[in-house]
Amino acid sequence: MTLLKSWRPLLAFVVTGGLLVLLCYLALRPEHLLSVPEGAASGSLTMRPCDYDTEAGTVAADCGTLAVPENRRDPKSELIALPVTRVRATSADPAEPIFRLGGGPGGTNMDFPQASRLTGQHDVVLVGYRGIDGSRRLDCPEVTAVMQSADGIAGSKTLPATTKAFELCADRLTDDGIDLTGYSALQRVEDLEAARTALGYSQINLLSSSAGTRTAMIYSWRHPAVLHRSAMVSVNTPGHFVWDPRITDAQFAQYTRLCDDDACAARTSDLAESIRKTAGEIPERWGPFRIKDTNVRVLSQYAMHRNGPASAPNNAPTVIDAYLSRDTGALWAISVLGDLTLPDAIVWGEFASFAMIDGPAAQRYYDSGGDPGSTLGNASTDFLWAGESGLSTVWPDSPDNAKYRQMRPSGVETLLVSGEVDFSTPAQLATDELLPALSRGQQVILPGLGHTADFWEHRPEAGKRLLTTFFDTGRADRSQFDRRPVNFEAVPWSMSTVAKLLIGATLAGATLGLALLAVIARWSRRRGGFGPRASVWVRTGTVIPLGLGGWLLGVLLIWTVGPDDFVASASVIVPGTGLMVGLGAYLAWTRNERSSQMRRAGLVAAVCGAFLGAWIGCYALSGLLAPAAAIVGAGAAANLGLLCVEHFRRWPDRIWRTPAMHKGS
Repeated sequence: MTLLKSWRPLLAFVVTGGLLVLLCYLALRPEHLLSVPEGAASGSLTMRPCDYDTEAGTVAADCGTLAVPENRRDPKSELIALPVTRVRATSADPAEPIFRLGGGPGGTNMDFPQASRLTGQHDVVLVGYRGIDGSRRLDCPEVTAVMQSADGIAGSKTLPATTKAFELCADRLTDDGIDLTGYSALQRVEDLEAARTALGYSQINLLSSSAGTRTAMIYSWRHPAVLHRSAMVSVNTPGHFVWDPRITDAQFAQYTRLCDDDACAARTSDLAESIRKTAGEIPERWGPFRIKDTNVRVLSQYAMHRNGPASAPNNAPTVIDAYLSRDTGALWAISVLGDLTLPDAIVWGEFASFAMIDGPAAQRYYDSGGDPGSTLGNASTDFLWAGESGLSTVWPDSPDNAKYRQMRPSGVETLLVSGEVDFSTPAQLATDELLPALSRGQQVILPGLGHTADFWEHRPEAGKRLLTTFFDTGRADRSQFDRRPVNFEAVPWSMSTVAKLLIGATLAGATLGLALLAVIARWSRRRGGFGPRASVWVRTGTVIPLGLGGWLLGVLLIWTVGPDDFVASASVIVPGTGLMVGLGAYLAWTRNERSSQMRRAGLVAAVCGAFLGAWIGCYALSGLLAPAAAIVGAGAAANLGLLCVEHFRRWPDRIWRTPAMHKGS
């Protein structure tokens, strides 16, 4: 028993110190990126067996690394590495493979759980996007930080700061040796072509969506002979990385017609006008809580892209319900969700490099006056381009882009799949601008569907049949699709409910933390402190509620008086978390029999340690995981500080009084 007691302090030091070392490692660790295989040549591909997660479960696949030049225009360009995954067909004699091109820009191309729908007769191949998935990633924390610390994600004061952040990011990446002009749509096409060649396919199919359809278009213009068929879902035509507010208003008019034939008509005689009126009168506050006007507008635009229930609450029925309810709390919830989801939803450097193909179109849009007074205004386009003198004026433009900014004819057999109520890539643009340029093109417009996510969500078997029949025969079999009406009443989580949940959970967490701290303080004062064993249990068991309460107090503060901050930033997390955890640890540790000098040292050690641990934790993990890491760090550091005060002060006396010392005296 004596031996066990002597090991307890050492074990406590090891556990608390180990947690802090782990958090320090996470905070300082280099970013794990793919590396170019040793001895690799341009176009070389190494493959090995692997597993890939699909909606049908984990399936066997081949994974590898493709080496390609960073900039094919430069003969001396360094090689970069891109991941390649091939999900093999279940057929013994597969047809042409399907190369997947996901949307964005600014999103990965390696996440495609629907691959299992297509592997009956086809390999499905995923080639990572340069600037996101490979050995060089074009992150712009400068841009994210500006957006997260702004009083409105696309406000008039935010846009110049965002532009400057893009400029700083471009300069930093260039100084790091990255050639930003090599991250164009054309270079992405040549990455796919290199993978096709390395895998030994003579012809391939393309399945693209949203921004990925731009890559598919350029592929068809440059390498038509190697393309068997191309299916494009949610077609983005040249010049439309800028949302035209006139087209957006036309989509609202379409929703108005659908509303007139639905129970929605009982809530408004003119849906578009009701939304316009609410958008024009967005209040500054919901009670004490600040509402950010441009956050509401931008997230509303994104939510209107989809109407499927799987996207709720970030979907069209939920947003329409919020506007029709005219509930200020609902608008506040949209504003908060905008802060939480939009700034870090995109790899901004890759977005900028790819989107510069539409840089002149963005500049023409602003030069012509921009928004003419539409329902949601200019905020969404400002969010992407940082306004009139924004991204397009400071980010390097690739010479690759010049040839591919205008529509060109194509003889590749192509299927265009559009949603009837798609706000992001309206079906009419594909009909008017791309279809006439396709000598072997056809279009399917699916009633009641919005952007890409709706296509994959609604009637999976129907979508599978449409695509596989086209790839196998060239026919567009839409027979299994029915008309899905927009269900304006399908709002399982209204924004009003979200607002109440956000406030309720935040207030409850903060109140619980304060109440728990008061209980610990009262017990310690009345009983003269906790016993040694009880002290350990209290210090360990209260870290999470105290740390969570301290963080949520900071959240309430910025929601009310300090809106120019992010809920998961160090300036919000550290003060409350450090103070609450530090005080809680000290109150559970202190006892009357300890000297006043030792108690003062314990208070300083616990609180300062908690602040330091919380700060380390904030940088160990990012986003909404940062508070969790900060709470763990605060608890570990506070207890480590108390252990040091308690045991280091005693060790000289203990060493002096050891049996060995007495024998030698």
